[in-house]
Amino acid sequence: MERRGPAEVATMLELARYDGRRRFKGSVYLSIGIALLAALVVWIFPSFRDAMDMDELLAAYPEPVLQVMGIRTMATLEGFLAVELYVFGWIILLGLYLAYSTAGVIADDVDRGRMDVLLSLPISRARVVGEKFAAMAVPIILVNVLTPIVVYVGAPLIDESISGADLLAVHLFSIPYLFACAAIGLLASVVFDRASIAQRVALGVTFALFLVESLLEGTDYEALGAIAPMRYFDPNEILIESTYDIGDAAVLVGMVLVLLLASQFWFRRRDIS
Repeated sequence: MERRGPAEVATMLELARYDGRRRFKGSVYLSIGIALLAALVVWIFPSFRDAMDMDELLAAYPEPVLQVMGIRTMATLEGFLAVELYVFGWIILLGLYLAYSTAGVIADDVDRGRMDVLLSLPISRARVVGEKFAAMAVPIILVNVLTPIVVYVGAPLIDESISGADLLAVHLFSIPYLFACAAIGLLASVVFDRASIAQRVALGVTFALFLVESLLEGTDYEALGAIAPMRYFDPNEILIESTYDIGDAAVLVGMVLVLLLASQFWFRRRDIS
């Protein structure tokens, strides 16, 4: 495919489309990998269910372990998926991946000297930040397209059923959560000049927020977890209880906007050397 220079990506939203196209192939591979993980989780559920009493097994686990992993029950397919796929795969793995990946969108160009060329064009710094962040919609959307199909088709193959509405809801509600994790990486990307440092900071902050929310729940310091995106996306509530909280999604959207605006504000005022 013909490579485009910076001058050709300076038209409205072309920078976002350019970055989005660059991310498309990797995002397809990511979505296939996550879909395979989903297929594996569905496939092994009957073996776990039939081999042991899952709720009795969980009763033997220390409470902190159950809190960190967000485990309520693993005796049903919905509970098993909530823990093995959505807490582990979505909240932890994808959250960390998107924070790490987004942490390089600005810092890498600064680190390699490409940002000076881009900013010499008639394009504002705020727009550069906004459009590079918008390109992260490619992996976020693609990963939420294939997996629910695999889960919904796979459930009857093991003589189980799952609510299509709940499955759709858990993926729709995960989108603002994943954008919030990406926004953490974006802020790190504009604060630090070195991509490697920005990525490590984004990983550390995102995982620390996960631990804060998980370990402080039910304690006197529970309020500190309000800053963690993980508080506002609970796969257990959606899949097990069929409970959808629009307010939580709104909080996540608010987090994304605050972090995006903060990133644009910081980048407009920093020196690119």
